[in-house]
Amino acid sequence: MRRFDYSFLADASLPAEIVNNAIGIGKFQIKESVRKEKFPTVFTKLESIAKVQSVKGSNAIEGIATSDERIEEIVNQKSAPLNHNELEIAGYRDALAIVHENHENVDISEKDILNLHAIMQRQNDNIVGGKYKRTENTIVAIDNQGSRSVRFQPISSQDTPKAMEQLILAFIDARQNDRINGLFLIPCFVLDFLCIHPFLDGNGRISRLLSLLLLYKNGFDAGKYISFEGEINKRKSDYYTALQASSANWLENKNDYFPFMQNFISTLYVCYKELDARLGSLSDKKMTARLRIENAIKNSILPLSKQEIAHILPDISVNTIAIALGQLVKDGVIVKVGNYKDAKYKLA
Repeated sequence: MRRFDYSFLADASLPAEIVNNAIGIGKFQIKESVRKEKFPTVFTKLESIAKVQSVKGSNAIEGIATSDERIEEIVNQKSAPLNHNELEIAGYRDALAIVHENHENVDISEKDILNLHAIMQRQNDNIVGGKYKRTENTIVAIDNQGSRSVRFQPISSQDTPKAMEQLILAFIDARQNDRINGLFLIPCFVLDFLCIHPFLDGNGRISRLLSLLLLYKNGFDAGKYISFEGEINKRKSDYYTALQASSANWLENKNDYFPFMQNFISTLYVCYKELDARLGSLSDKKMTARLRIENAIKNSILPLSKQEIAHILPDISVNTIAIALGQLVKDGVIVKVGNYKDAKYKLA
């Protein structure tokens, strides 16, 4: 039987990248708290944008997708779901709302985890929602030639309730240990949850909801304003590489948590860094909207659409962005790629 024990975090010598990213996150947290008091409206707008991106990103990782327009309508409850994928998307929206709005009253307990899963699955009238798996769910890999192989064998359905009980108790024990850093504990718990794979469907999405829940409860709320799930989706191959590395020999209690920890904490660091970049120019009274828009395009590797610029600079109205883009194109500073709603902009 798998043993769950996080006491190694009290004495472990962590890789430098993990420690450095954690230090960087702490510095960004201080800056964020000051800006949150100064620019509450901007944070509200960023949260609204991040909700849509989180629902899109977490479902996209699992191959559940629809158009951006439909996702925005579903998340903002302007339209009812029309098919299976959209029902899945609506379910994640509802569960994410619980984490965002009520995380103080939700905990790492069997009751709350099963409830989150039930909420996420209820849109589909899924009879397995809120219930642990009752059949096996072997994780299969498919190579480029279409050949299948067992990538990972999770805990059996028979042993799942006991494993979840032990996981939760080990987590509770570890978070009460003053020598264990709460930030480092979170990815270890998430990895073990994924390796148990307690549900027939939705394990990945629930793991990301639990990630946000634990981050928020520990004071790391960048994922409210820059989608944590969206950043995972952007680097999906790195995420799965880290997951595979840390799940190797897991059943034998010989796995290495560090690859997954490093990926998790570096993703959180990227969220804080992106949030800092979006808010950085707000305090500069001398920087015009036009210059901020020009800098956003300059700092982007890929061309940006008007909507993407609005996400990066939420305090600038879409109308002001449109006028500034027209002026920048006319002055030869940037060029327009494509037409109409698909148009994007890059430096000339």
